[in-house]
Amino acid sequence: MGRPPPPWADPSPLLASSPWPPIDSIHPHRFQRRQRSSPRPRAGAFVTSHSSSTSRSSSTAPLSPGRLRLVILALSLGAFAIGTTEFASMGLLPQIARDLAVSIPQAGMLITLYALGVVIGAPLVTIAAVRIPRARLLVLLIALIGLGNLLSAIAPDFTVLAAARFLAGLPHGAYFGVASLVAARLSPAGRRARSVSLVMLGLTIATMLGVPASTALGQSVGWRSAYVIVVVITAATTLTIWRLVPEPEHSGATGSIRGELRALRRIQVWFALGIGSIGFGGMFAVYSYIGEIVPGVLGLDETAVPLALFIFGVGMTVGNIVAGRLADRSIYGTIFLGLLGMALTLGVFALVAHQAIAGMVMLFIVAVASQLLGPSLQLFLMDASPDAPSLAAALHHSALNIGNSLGAALGAAVLAAGFGLLAPAWTGVVLALLGLGIASCSYLTHRRQQARAEVAAQAATEVPVAC
Repeated sequence: MGRPPPPWADPSPLLASSPWPPIDSIHPHRFQRRQRSSPRPRAGAFVTSHSSSTSRSSSTAPLSPGRLRLVILALSLGAFAIGTTEFASMGLLPQIARDLAVSIPQAGMLITLYALGVVIGAPLVTIAAVRIPRARLLVLLIALIGLGNLLSAIAPDFTVLAAARFLAGLPHGAYFGVASLVAARLSPAGRRARSVSLVMLGLTIATMLGVPASTALGQSVGWRSAYVIVVVITAATTLTIWRLVPEPEHSGATGSIRGELRALRRIQVWFALGIGSIGFGGMFAVYSYIGEIVPGVLGLDETAVPLALFIFGVGMTVGNIVAGRLADRSIYGTIFLGLLGMALTLGVFALVAHQAIAGMVMLFIVAVASQLLGPSLQLFLMDASPDAPSLAAALHHSALNIGNSLGAALGAAVLAAGFGLLAPAWTGVVLALLGLGIASCSYLTHRRQQARAEVAAQAATEVPVAC
């Protein structure tokens, strides 16, 4: 077979709901080893086998629409609690520092420790829990998050609070990974990405409503009250998930550490993690410094910073909803659109930000573009490792937190170098374009995999069968 046609000659990979060819068609010899006691499969049987083993909708009767909505709501409520506890600390650092007699930079370590917990916990917790049914694991994870916030609320000193924030971050990535996987497996074909985006919607609504509300409560009543609110939400979520969320028949639990680690052998998993760590960091290069950009560039009073954050949160929510619908039609197309859109909108923001209204509008559009990556990358990772999706899905949130740290660190570097308050936006453009380059490499690799799969399938049909 000759070289594969260029992408514009065959748009089918960009229109498929999953970017991956059937794994058994790529490695037919592996499939046959697993099926030694079965008759030799006829041509085309690989695709059928793959569909029955990895497609949630074809192997299990889907939930009724009403029941599925309740399940997604329960999972999204957990995401809301996590988003609130993750970001509320940022607005309460002055109160925490004053109450515990530490400096603002020392208090800022609480943010770093939470993110460190996310990065470390996502793979470790997922691997440690390989034998636990997914629905039961969700209950344990959200309960552990509640415990971390309870310890945060009653911490007698800064050392205990720091340990509690690290503990609260450990289940973060594993929860989102397992919740996304369960939502996708319980959903009918053609609605998997939308279900994942609705789970993630809890996180974006938290940035829009939960964080401002908990910050205001913490400033008026005391910073501990913000963590108490999160404890109440996680308690309600624990009960709701326990009562409502069923165990998918093909839940993605491999039952072994080696089975989960198989995900790390796939090049597409690393491509996806690179897109999240680098490309998504472009948004955080700007988001981390909105407090300085709004008064220093847009020319508004500092009291307008909460409004800018609210507008950004609305944009993230809109982008998350749109991403679910687009990714159900084209995962690669949505990723390309998000990265290219982020690069363009960050560049336009840097050019027009001196006009306050135009700057606010562009912040909204930047947020929309950035959130196209969330659900699409999550589904990308699950499909890239269909036989071990739990670890791959959890690592997505480790990658996003690395992107958070990378964007903020590079933004701080260009500010410290004296390039001005708009330098983080141009830094974000570069990061988004680098992410676009990684996505392009992933797409080209995918096309080569498709070509090899077609050759293998054709060869399988030409092998003579002994009488």
